[in-house]
Amino acid sequence: MKNRFLKKALGMVLAGAMTMALIPAMPAAAAGEITIGVTSFADTLEPTTQYFSWVVSRYAIGECLTKFDQNGEIVPCLAESWENSEDGLTWTFTIREGVKFSNGDDMTPELVMASIQRVCDKSDRVPEFFDLESMEIDGQKLIFHLNRANANMAGSLADPLFLIVDTNVDDSNWEMEGPICTGPYAVESFSPTDSCVVVKNEYYWDGEVPLDRVTLKCVDDQTTRSMALQTGEIDIAYNLKTENLIEFEGNPNYEIQELQSLRSTYAFMNQNGALGDLALRQALLRGLDKQTYCDVLLEGGATAGKAPVPPTLDFGFDELNDENAYDPEGAKAILAEAGYVDNDGDGFVETPDGDALTLNFVIYTSRAELGVYAQAAQSNLKDIGINVNLETVSYETLLDKRDSGQYDLLIWNVLVANTGDPENYLRENWYSTSANNTAGYNNPEVDALLDELAATFDEDARRDLIIQIQQHIMDDAATVFFGYETTYLFNNTRVTGVNMYPMDYYWLTKDIKLAE
Repeated sequence: MKNRFLKKALGMVLAGAMTMALIPAMPAAAAGEITIGVTSFADTLEPTTQYFSWVVSRYAIGECLTKFDQNGEIVPCLAESWENSEDGLTWTFTIREGVKFSNGDDMTPELVMASIQRVCDKSDRVPEFFDLESMEIDGQKLIFHLNRANANMAGSLADPLFLIVDTNVDDSNWEMEGPICTGPYAVESFSPTDSCVVVKNEYYWDGEVPLDRVTLKCVDDQTTRSMALQTGEIDIAYNLKTENLIEFEGNPNYEIQELQSLRSTYAFMNQNGALGDLALRQALLRGLDKQTYCDVLLEGGATAGKAPVPPTLDFGFDELNDENAYDPEGAKAILAEAGYVDNDGDGFVETPDGDALTLNFVIYTSRAELGVYAQAAQSNLKDIGINVNLETVSYETLLDKRDSGQYDLLIWNVLVANTGDPENYLRENWYSTSANNTAGYNNPEVDALLDELAATFDEDARRDLIIQIQQHIMDDAATVFFGYETTYLFNNTRVTGVNMYPMDYYWLTKDIKLAE
């Protein structure tokens, strides 16, 4: 059954003629090897650190009990099947037999339980997915007993945070050498700023692995990544943008896939500082011309944002009321009424107490559109008298600043349906006690609605609750929702089996092979 909430999915683009110079002949590559161009993301392969388990999944090293197919549906992976109690407090997963880790060890229910327990012990993100009371083994079955009802446990366990590792081995070197998992490939070498090289897992359980070696090469600069694909230095390029289309459209040597975004780019507003003032947050939001950012600056490569969940998912985008839509004159009026006045004539308002006001906006470097949004916002906010300082850092440093609350605004770009629908995304970012809610957002009604959502199985009721939660977040002027970008995947025809997934946990897969 197709995910009923996914309104737009994938489209393959093989366009007509193009007007570009002939691309140089591709250099010969070793038999059974390909190179994929990626943006740097992780400084460690330890899967319980931050969100770096995504890399372990994307590089086809690790797998979970469940996974998402190309329609966004939850399907079996290392678990063959699952069932739940009516109250959502007990979930039973039947563990697949005959699976081995990449070192040849058998994957047993006991090791699966130990792997899940390792995540619970090491990651403070687990409570945002489920509240675990205990686990037990019954033959091939792993039984979860929860303190809080969870209507979507199977989706929760598809998040790469819960990929299954061999806990019988020494994990002290996993940061640089990678964990021992069950995926089609295993780590050969890893350099955070350069590349990750993976090799065929000879023990893989789900069919023949077609490639001997894959290099996942970090190429952060978008233009350089595009040129690398054109020259044959890489075979697949992730995270190219609308402006790159003209470089490849119409050339039969390339395939282009497009996904209307299930991602949201937004900025947390830290309510523990100056942005604790609702009036200032409202004025800031009304000063941002997000439609122009997306239509003009990003050349139509994004849909203008207003809500937590993009319109590609059927969770009420058109029904939601945005009282803080673009209105620069209204923004100035709110500032003046709240006592934000430019007393010294420098073009920027001071606080109602007469202090200088400068908002520090932290952004990271590996996604080109983030800088576009931030610079445009800085310019727009200058026009209404709000001074913004941009601080550009690596993704890893951004995580540190988020966790320590060292920001006024902080850019973020995430998949909004990482467990199949937006429940976990909403809880992780806007539940008052979430470890990731360092912005200090606290609305008891949102907390209550999220708790109700966790125990609600009916899809229509879940949809209604998610709409209500979004409206509260918007009414509270809690977050800047910039836009929802279209995602592209480019590859040369030297490789086949390259597919995009709505849940972008799967970049390298066992289906990718050399064309015959």
